[in-house]
Amino acid sequence: MEKVKVLAQYMPEQAAPLIAKWIDYFQCEFKIAKTRATKLGDYRHPYRDKGHRISVNFNLNHYAFLVTTVHEFAHLLTWNDFKNKVKPHGTEWKKNFQRMMVPFFDMNVFPDDVHKAIDNYMSNPAASSCSDLHLSRALKKYDSDKTETLHLEQLPNNTTFKIKDGRRFTKGERIRKRYRCVCLDDKRIYLFNPLAEVFVLE
Repeated sequence: MEKVKVLAQYMPEQAAPLIAKWIDYFQCEFKIAKTRATKLGDYRHPYRDKGHRISVNFNLNHYAFLVTTVHEFAHLLTWNDFKNKVKPHGTEWKKNFQRMMVPFFDMNVFPDDVHKAIDNYMSNPAASSCSDLHLSRALKKYDSDKTETLHLEQLPNNTTFKIKDGRRFTKGERIRKRYRCVCLDDKRIYLFNPLAEVFVLE
């Protein structure tokens, strides 16, 4: 029960018992991780003496934490079924994600807008949840830190901005789903998610 209590601090309370069961059933090492700028969660398949490992960033809101957790468990299930013979976010993973999300839909743990965004996202086999902008926007609305966060997509092209680690960039044009930005510190080109949190430099 201790595991359920800990999980309930990071996700909707009614979802915690099922996630705890999955952790035990799959003998998975589940880690609540520090913030990582490049990913919300991570799955590592068994290797040598290590079993399944999942980590999820501690600072996600409860709905984002749960969606990310289910996302990573779907990777685990896909690995058990197919090892590395299929694409990470291919049809097999998508089907597992859909199946694993059903109990949480049945519990009505998500607000309507997040529920709809997950539904829409699951109908598109090409998208991964962490890069689906519609779902990301729906989840971000429930972040507790509302302090005038700016997202890169809100800035005009050629705006100079910095990110949390202090590096400075100039925003360029959008290429498919990401923005091409030049780092002023090393002159290299980086591709940014439109929802990257940025700070405008005067």
